[in-house]
Amino acid sequence: MPSALPDGDPAPADGSLPESALDALSGASFGFYVHVPFCRVRCGYCDFNTYTIPELGLHGASVDTYAEAAIAELDLAATVLGERTPEVSTVFVGGGTPTMLRPADLVRIVSGIQERFGLRPDAEVTTEANPDSVTPESLAALAAGGFTRVSLGMQSAVPHVLHTLERTHDPANVARAVAGARAAGLQVSVDLIYGTPGESLDDWRRSLEAAIDLEPDHISAYALVVEEGTKLAAQVRRGDVAAPDDDDEADKYELADALLTQAGLGWYEVSNWARSRDAWCRHNLAYWNGGNWWGVGPGAHSHVGGVRWWNVKHPNAYAARLASGASPAHARETLDEEQRYDERVLLGSRIVDGLPVTDLRPAGREAVAGLVADGLVEGPAAVRDRRLVLTRRGRLLADTVVHRLLSS
Repeated sequence: MPSALPDGDPAPADGSLPESALDALSGASFGFYVHVPFCRVRCGYCDFNTYTIPELGLHGASVDTYAEAAIAELDLAATVLGERTPEVSTVFVGGGTPTMLRPADLVRIVSGIQERFGLRPDAEVTTEANPDSVTPESLAALAAGGFTRVSLGMQSAVPHVLHTLERTHDPANVARAVAGARAAGLQVSVDLIYGTPGESLDDWRRSLEAAIDLEPDHISAYALVVEEGTKLAAQVRRGDVAAPDDDDEADKYELADALLTQAGLGWYEVSNWARSRDAWCRHNLAYWNGGNWWGVGPGAHSHVGGVRWWNVKHPNAYAARLASGASPAHARETLDEEQRYDERVLLGSRIVDGLPVTDLRPAGREAVAGLVADGLVEGPAAVRDRRLVLTRRGRLLADTVVHRLLSS
C-alpha cells in the first residue's frame, strides 16, 4: 500500500500562503508536478500513491474525470499565488501511469497551466509512461499538445527480473516506445532499477547495454529499496526472496557509471546520466536546487518560499475537497533556517555542478579536506573551483558525506 503521509501543521482550508512565501516567487523559476494516481497493476515493490481501478470503486475520481479535478486545483493555485507567479519553466506529469489518461486529457492539463500561468517558450514538459501504455499516435498527440519529453519505465531488459518486480510490460515494447517518441520529436529518458532479488551482475549489464542501445537522451538508474507495507517487503520478511545487498548494489552502480560514461552519458546527479547538459531533467534539478513548485493531485507535495505542503492521499477524497471549493492540502510545514540549510547540503551535494564550499558553515568547510583525503570529494574542484563535487566513491557514500558535512 502507499506510504503514509507525514505529520504537519494544519493547512488552511482555502490553501492560502504567507506573504513571505509568495515574495519568494519573484524572479525565481517555477514548475508544476502533476500526479496521476492510476495504475493497471500495482507492482510489488511500489509504495507510491497509486491505485488500480477496482480499488477506487464507482464514486469519486476516475480516469475519465481526473483532468477536471486537476484543472480545479490549477484554479486554486492561480487564486493562491496571484500575479507574482513567473511563467512556468517545467511541468512533470508522474504517477502511477500518467498515460492511462487519454492524450487529450494530459494535454488539457498542460493547456490549463499555460492558460493560467503561461509557459516559457523553452519550457520542459515531461510525462512518465509505461512502454505498453503509449503508441506512436498517442506520443504524436502529446508532442503536438506541448509535451517535450517522455520518461519510460523500462526498469530491466531481463524477463525474470521484470517478473520479480511484477512489471507487466513486454520488453520489446520499450524499443517501440522509444522509436515512437523519437518520431514525435520528444526527448527520451529511460528508467532502470538495480538490486532486484535474483538479479545477477550479468543481468544488470544486459539491462544497461539494452538501454544504451536505445540511444536515449537520458538514463536514470535507481537502487531498489524495500519499502515497508509493500508486497515485496512481506516477501523479504517471510524469506521468500532475499533482501537487496549493499555490496551488490554498489557493484551495480559502479558498472552503470562505467558503461554509461563509456557510452557518452555523463552523470549530473547521483542517479541520473544524460548525453548533454541540454538533456538534464530541469524539473528534477529544481527539486535538488530548492526551487518552487506546485504539486497537483492526490498525495502531491508542493514547495513555495520555504513552505511545504502535501495533499490528501486518496483520489476520491482529493476530488471531493476540490468539488466543495476547499483546498486538497492535508497538512504543511514551514522550514526553519536549520532545515533549509540541511536540505541545501543534502540535495546540492548530489549534483555534478557541486555545492559551493562557501555555502557551508565553518564546521562543514573544515570537513572538506578530510573528504578529499578519503577520496569522497574531488580535490581539484574543491581547491580550484571552491565547489564540493562527489567522486564515484563519494556518490556511493553520499549519505556519509552529508553526515560529515552536517555533523562536523
